[in-house]
Amino acid sequence: MSEHIVKQHPVIEALFASYSDVLGSDIERYKNHVYRIFNYSLYLSKNASEEKYAIAAFFHDIGIWTNHTFDYLQPSIALAKEYLIQSGKENWSEEITLMIDQHHKISSYSGTFESTTEIFRKADWADVSLGLIRFEIPATFTQQAKTQFPYKGFHFFLVKLFFKNLLRHPLKPLPMFKR
Repeated sequence: MSEHIVKQHPVIEALFASYSDVLGSDIERYKNHVYRIFNYSLYLSKNASEEKYAIAAFFHDIGIWTNHTFDYLQPSIALAKEYLIQSGKENWSEEITLMIDQHHKISSYSGTFESTTEIFRKADWADVSLGLIRFEIPATFTQQAKTQFPYKGFHFFLVKLFFKNLLRHPLKPLPMFKR
């Protein structure tokens, strides 16, 4: 397991460059979230599947901005699939789709592509929980990641989206969560 924080990845940087207009003033807070999840995934995976984690990390929440919705899993998956086709990596579609689709699953994921999907799920939970849930990631590593990539109000941004969605859809305030 690497204790080294990856500060830049060419795939992530290229994707942020192509989506900068869509992300607008939220670019830094989302970029920091993406890099924290990416680094947690690499730590948990012992640096395996680096490019897959980079792609999944970038696309996992992007539908919030592209489709202006808190029900963002399907729009995010569609954009990831489109990117994979354009990049000649269509054979990764099922795996990355599962990583994105299951990243808010409350319980452990088991099934096809279990290892990468479960690692990605744990990485996102580690970040969304502000490091309170870390799984096998040491506190020193999450602290390094948070220092390198500060929250910049990301969690407050999510809370605002939650309440906005709650008013619009009171029976389904967290549409992305799975059991």
